[in-house]
This record gives sequence, C-alpha cells and structure tokens, in this order.
Amino acid sequence: MAKGMSEGAREFRAARDLLLRHREDQESAHREFTWPRTEHFNWALDHFDQVAATRPDRTALWLVEKDGTQTRHTYRELSERSDQVANWLLGQGAQPGDRIMVALDNQVELWELTLAAIKLGLVLSPTSPTLSESDLVDRLDRGDISHVVCSPTETERFESLSGHWTRICVGYMDGWLSYPDSEHAGLEFHQPRPTSSDDPLLLYFTSGTASRPKLVTHTQSSYPVGHLSTMYWLGLQPGDVHLNISTPGWAKHAFGSVFAPWNAEATVLVVKQDRFDPVTFLDAVVRCGVDTLCAPPTAWRMILQVDPGAWKVGLREAVATGEPLNPEVVRRIQQAWGLTVRDGFGQTETTMLIGNGPGQPVAIGSMGRPLPGYDIVIADPATDEPAESGQICVDLTNDPVGTMSGYPDEPERTREMGRGGLYRTGDIATRDSHGHITYIGRIDDVFKASDYRISPFELENVLVEHEYVAEAAVVPSPDPLRLSVVKAYVTPTEGTTPDAESAQEILRYARERLSPYKRVRRLEFGDLPKTTSGKIRRVQLRQAEAERGTVTDGTRNPREFWEEDLPGLKE
Repeated sequence: MAKGMSEGAREFRAARDLLLRHREDQESAHREFTWPRTEHFNWALDHFDQVAATRPDRTALWLVEKDGTQTRHTYRELSERSDQVANWLLGQGAQPGDRIMVALDNQVELWELTLAAIKLGLVLSPTSPTLSESDLVDRLDRGDISHVVCSPTETERFESLSGHWTRICVGYMDGWLSYPDSEHAGLEFHQPRPTSSDDPLLLYFTSGTASRPKLVTHTQSSYPVGHLSTMYWLGLQPGDVHLNISTPGWAKHAFGSVFAPWNAEATVLVVKQDRFDPVTFLDAVVRCGVDTLCAPPTAWRMILQVDPGAWKVGLREAVATGEPLNPEVVRRIQQAWGLTVRDGFGQTETTMLIGNGPGQPVAIGSMGRPLPGYDIVIADPATDEPAESGQICVDLTNDPVGTMSGYPDEPERTREMGRGGLYRTGDIATRDSHGHITYIGRIDDVFKASDYRISPFELENVLVEHEYVAEAAVVPSPDPLRLSVVKAYVTPTEGTTPDAESAQEILRYARERLSPYKRVRRLEFGDLPKTTSGKIRRVQLRQAEAERGTVTDGTRNPREFWEEDLPGLKE
C-alpha cells in the first residue's frame, strides 16, 4: 500500500480486499461487505494513482487493432498522462462541475480523458460516436454540455450544431482545439478543489428500449465505488486480463472496461472489430491469454455458431449481461469449455445488482442472487408488498452507494422511482426458496394473450434454441377472438430461407416445448429494431402490431406466417 493514502483510499481498499477474500463465497461477501463512505473521494487520484505507484509497470490498457497490431499502456503511463490532460483542460478553461461530452471510439485518449475528467472534477457524458444528429442535439441540449471531444472524422457532424461549447479534436482540425497539444502540459497536477463523494461525475443517457432515453446522474462514488459489486460478480483478481465486449458511450463500457477491472488492478483488453466476428475474436481470446470475459447474449449465440470447442481457451470466468441469458448458451458453452457462463443484472441507473457469483452453484436460467452491497426486494407492482413474483426493487434503507443520484431533468420521476424507500427497476422477476432470482421481462413487455400473462423472454428462450433462429422478439398481435395472440419476430440464421417451410418448423418446435396457452401463433422474419447500444426495441414491434390492428381479410406482411396458414400446424 502506497504512503500518503487518503482516508477514502484506505476505506475503498479495505472494502475491495474483503470482496477479493470472499471471491467464491457470495453469502459471506454479502453478509460482511459494507460500502466505504467518506466525505471526499476521487477514484482517479485516490485509487488509480495509488495502483500506479505500487504496480507502475502493470498493463492497465491493452488495445488490439483490427489489423492485429497492439499497444499496451501501464498504470504509471496512464496516471502521468491523465495528469497532463487534466492540466491542459484547465488551461483551456475547463472548471470543476463543467459537463464534457466524450464521443470517442475505443482509443487510448478515451481512457486518458476519463481519468483526467475525474481528477479535475468534470462531469463526463460518454457518447457513442454512432449516434444520429437528432440524438446528438438531444444530448447536447438536455446534458447542458460545456465541452465536446471527438475524433477528426466526427467533427463535421458537430459543425452544424449550435451551442456555446468548447470544441476539442483528438487530432488537428481548423476551428478546434487540438488534444495532442496536451502532451506539452505540466506533469504535476494539483486539484483546483477537493472532490466530494457526492459531486456529480457521470451523465448517462439510457438506451431507450421503451421510450426516449432518460438522463441519469452518477456521483464520484456511485459509479467508481459502486462497481465493487460488478468487480465481485465478474470474478476479477489483480493481474487478470479482462475482455469486455461493449462500445463506448454506454454504461456497460464504463463498468466492464474502466471501473470494475481497474478496481481489481486488472488489465483492460480491447479487441477492435467493425462487426463482431467470432472466429477472430476467439483467436484473440486464446492469443492474449484472457482470464475473464464479459459478452452480451447476442455475442455468445454467435460464438456457438462456430464450434467454440475448437478453441482451447484459458478462461477462468465467463459472464453475460445487457440482456437476459438464454439457458441454451449456458449448456453449450459448458459442453465446449467446461465453463459456466454466469448471468447478472444491472442498469444504467445502478451498478450490478444481481448475479451468479464466481464459484457458486448456478441455477440455469436464473440471474443469481443479490450481490454484495444490495438488498433486493421482489415487490408486487400494485401494493409494493414482498412477493414471489413482482418488480425487482432495490431496498434504499441502507443507502446503497451504487444507485444513481437521480434523473436531473425529471425530478418527479426521480421521486417516483424511489418512493417508499424502494428503487423500482421496471423489471419483473421471480424468486425461489433458495433466493435465486429469475428474469421475466420489462413491465412494459409482459402482456396478456387469451387472458394469460406472457413473458416474452421465456418464449424467446425456446425459439432461439432452434437452429433456424438467430434472434427473436415476442410481442402481442391483435386477434378478434382472443384479443391478442403471441407473435414472434425472428431473425433467421445464415443460410436459412425465410419461407413457410422454415416458419412451420420453428412454430412446431416451439409448440412442442411450450404450454398451449403460450403457443406462438404468428411468425414474421426480418431484422429486429434495436437501440444504438444493441438492445431489442420490442416497443417498436408492439406499436407496429397495434397500429396494424385486427386483421380479418387474410392479408399478411411480407415473410409473415400464421399457424392457420401452415398445413402441418392445423388442429
């Protein structure tokens, strides 16, 4: 432990070390862990720089380019470089509390700026470079942005946008401040003022699966300290090489490619690809000696299409989040690698809340149990009373550090989400007698068909097990007799013909594995609408069905098939 460690750093280190000691004992970790709480805390100065002082030559960031070239950056290098960047930003007029939009890809400057902004007390608004112009305008406006950082190729997109914000280019462009000039800034950084643990640090926009993106605020403690729960779920240990599949601009990138691995003094590995290619990706997993891997279920399903057993991976931990994990993925990866892919649940508004911890027996299909630092209540949506099935809520009684400070532009929504001492996630789940929590779906996605409640996720799990189905989304479709029936939108696997014969095989497969009241009666092939972070927008499909209304004249959408049209499925 380095000399001169602050009180905040000591408390943070003690809490982290407790979790590392109980790495494979989730029950003890949950019982003994308490959140570190100090008046002042600056994660970049109090933790990252301390690691840089004690492990200066350990690789903090390892970037593998698309052409296979690699660069490594040590903890010491990033510590020193972020000091320079913080000094340079001060010289450009940036002040603690200013809001800075960072619209960069996976490049070293993204991590330099993140550390520098934390040190300086700026409020980061991570932004995907792929956003549309209207999304950028919305973020600049609602985010009240003072500074924008982007690459030379992205500057043109900002030129036509109005606003009094400093323009910073990671390169050289006329009319923009040049980030490379920061290399001439001073090496010794001194904070303009101490950082309070409650100072705002991050402004995130949610992915907007059901409505327009919500603006979420996190503090200097809620994300850096809060992601101790995420570090625990990932199963990270000091010195690990951690690979996280996520694009910059979204909460998953911050938790898996910044805070959680660096909390554990691990190495963040980034393998760059234009589109996910499981072959080159798995080659990199083997070549780079990856210890821990976090990938969304979509990526895991693509990995299953290339015979993962052909790669001799050295993984110790494998997890999935972003969307619910399909049991078929767990079973087939176990067969290929003898490794259990562990599910977990968190939100932009929180750090990881629920998970199958490392070394724990996994109930396949379950997200796991509450992670250290969180008490989870499954509450009846109507009464808020505890129930076996209901809304996933976080008990706020003990003020868990990893929850957001609020929606800054919607104070009424903030009050409602925390009413009665519970933070309401908007997701529905069940809890069994052993405490395992199983996901059902978003409150907005669960629907009734023939007066039975339908969980889209449960049905989608069955559909994606079929060899013809790459992805599926289940929604209600209006029906004159049953009011609504189950319809599946399906993205077919490569080589599958989206015709009546394929539809019949998929529907028959689902019929044999689902209760009659859950029967999928309609199927339409096509690409699924998604948010820019890759989550399926079922709300868009529901709206399309609702606008279409009840069909009584026999018309069908292109590549749409109803069970009554298919001779092999008639009663």
